[in-house]
Amino acid sequence: MEFWHGFLLITSVHLLAAASPGPDFVLVSQQTLAKGRRTGLICSLGITFGLGIHIIYSVLGLATVIAHSQPLLTAIKWLGGGYLIYLGWQGIQAKPKKPAALAHSAGSDSSVAQDALTHQTTTANKSLSVNNPDSTFSILRRGFFCNVFNPKAPVYFVAIFTLVLSPDIPLWQLAIYGVWMMVLQMAWFSTVVMLLSIPAIHRRFQRFEHWIDRVLGTAMIVLGLNLILRSR
Repeated sequence: MEFWHGFLLITSVHLLAAASPGPDFVLVSQQTLAKGRRTGLICSLGITFGLGIHIIYSVLGLATVIAHSQPLLTAIKWLGGGYLIYLGWQGIQAKPKKPAALAHSAGSDSSVAQDALTHQTTTANKSLSVNNPDSTFSILRRGFFCNVFNPKAPVYFVAIFTLVLSPDIPLWQLAIYGVWMMVLQMAWFSTVVMLLSIPAIHRRFQRFEHWIDRVLGTAMIVLGLNLILRSR
């Protein structure tokens, strides 16, 4: 019963934490709206891998050391804030789509068959892979670093693991808790990606895609500056 009590506690707390707006959410939304479902899912996977790093060092007891070390937290804050500002700057440089691309997208609205929608998504993904230099690794890395450089993570994991850990807790139980948190993280962001990449929703955003990129890019810059400038 102790195991399931901890399991349910971690599930409820981590779902709330994952769903709260923050750099990860902004990045996944921007990547999905700008570049499609595939990019959003890969970015989400990178965020999940970043979470795995936090879980590993938390289980090893390093989260407490980091959370109580001002120099370490300051270094992470500067790295995380700087990386968010870098991503935001890329976003605010987004340019409007060419009229030909918008016309092609509008023309596809007349198709009501699911096969046509699938073909449109496939064509868009192929076009992105040709015109966009981003590789799978670079998208994965973007999500990974966004999560790893979050200075709130050590404090968060100290809090959540303090709720469920005890000195005699077995390693297999820790492993299950950690993997389950990663599953929850990926499931949440995958849901966000799937909703934002629904053809009817995605088409509505396409005309204003560059403005969305700019707004979300500005939000990332604000988050980055807030991270760097605020007191602990």
